[in-house]
Amino acid sequence: MTFEYAPAPESRGIVDIKASYGLFVDGEFVEAKSSFKTINPATEETLAEVADASADDVDRAVAAARRAYDTVWGPMPGAERAKYLFRIARLIQERSRELAVLESIDNGKPIRESRDVDLPLVAAHFFYYAGWADKLGHAGFGPDPRPLGVAGQVIPWNFPLLMLAWKIAPALACGNTVVLKPAETTPLTALAFAEICVQAELPPGVVNIVTGAGETGRALVEHPGIDKVAFTGSTEVGRQIARSVAGTAKKLTLELGGKAANIVFDDAPLDQAVEGIVNGIFFNQGHVCCAGSRLLVQESVAEELLDRLKARMTTLRVGDPLDKNTDVGAINSAAQLAKIRELSDAGEAEGATRWSPACELPERGFWFTPTVFTGVAASHRIAREEIFGPVLSVLTFRTPAEALEKANNTPYGLSAGIWTDKGSRILWMAERLRAGVVWANTFNKFDPASPFGGYKESGFGREGGRHGLEAYVR
Repeated sequence: MTFEYAPAPESRGIVDIKASYGLFVDGEFVEAKSSFKTINPATEETLAEVADASADDVDRAVAAARRAYDTVWGPMPGAERAKYLFRIARLIQERSRELAVLESIDNGKPIRESRDVDLPLVAAHFFYYAGWADKLGHAGFGPDPRPLGVAGQVIPWNFPLLMLAWKIAPALACGNTVVLKPAETTPLTALAFAEICVQAELPPGVVNIVTGAGETGRALVEHPGIDKVAFTGSTEVGRQIARSVAGTAKKLTLELGGKAANIVFDDAPLDQAVEGIVNGIFFNQGHVCCAGSRLLVQESVAEELLDRLKARMTTLRVGDPLDKNTDVGAINSAAQLAKIRELSDAGEAEGATRWSPACELPERGFWFTPTVFTGVAASHRIAREEIFGPVLSVLTFRTPAEALEKANNTPYGLSAGIWTDKGSRILWMAERLRAGVVWANTFNKFDPASPFGGYKESGFGREGGRHGLEAYVR
């Protein structure tokens, strides 16, 4: 029996979206010569006009960050820096409901995820790195690690506020100042974070937020006044950034795409595995670099697992991101929706079998029904390319060695999942999988104390944990 859920909308009234936003430079909001619109992907309504930073604007932000680094933040004792980070963490907690609603409106993700996953992790990262600020000499990077200077940070649209926390918290804890560029489709929570910096009385120039598209990001990454570049996004843009900083003294960390294998053995707890598969690919509409987008199932249980998975998918609720019952929200943009459609059509054209549950999609906005492909070959585009949407490719295997070979047969290496009852098999697989993060009998579990990052074309460097400090000290 399936229950029909009555609508349970979260109130939009808790969020005050201004008609227009400037850039946040040197502790205040300043105008830019041009602007762009940010829209709600669930309704296509315009939310706000946002400043489009030019190279001159980026120059001003970097100069402000340099002044703050030289005069205030760099010389400040770690215990004092920690107080600001703790204050920011507490303000995020106090404003978490408002920030969660704003994130769902601007990004399209379900309120249940932004409220229960994103925001608690955002605050936790600031709390965690506040604790490190006066203990850097014990982190394993020498007795007196020094900050690098000014960090230029570029983040994606899939977890706007969480990616901001992953970047800003360790940078500030180590004594660096920051110029951050959020994605052009999701700038609003970064601008709300700028208000939190003012509320926390963070010294002007320690954090600067410059909004804009690719050209703004390029101006930031290539700026000679930047000592450290941190980028999360596509492998293609990551390659361009690596080329642009080659031959300079800038330190670089890249967290790029993924095509993770979620591997289910015949002795796995199947209902638990189904929940992990759903969480692995349909969480955040599949807009997750470490999404379990390739399901590898042992042949003997493949049919039974797929039956259970399809039954579970019929219960997923697609729709209004602000409804607390929604499981799958809106695709972030028209461009991303077009990419998901193109790759799904390619999957059918290559001979894979496509299945989606019956699903009524809203008339306005950007939507895609959760989809599974069976009969997928390792050579298919849907098994090789990152779709970054709610699309799962299913392959089968007979032996652990074959599962390992298929799992590692990818240019990416960000994450993997293993489902089995045998601890020895988990350890055997985890040791041989070329993935930065390996989950056992779970998926998409994050903790600020645990490092995250990839191998191969998924980038290099680690974020989170003690390892996350290394990228921000010399």
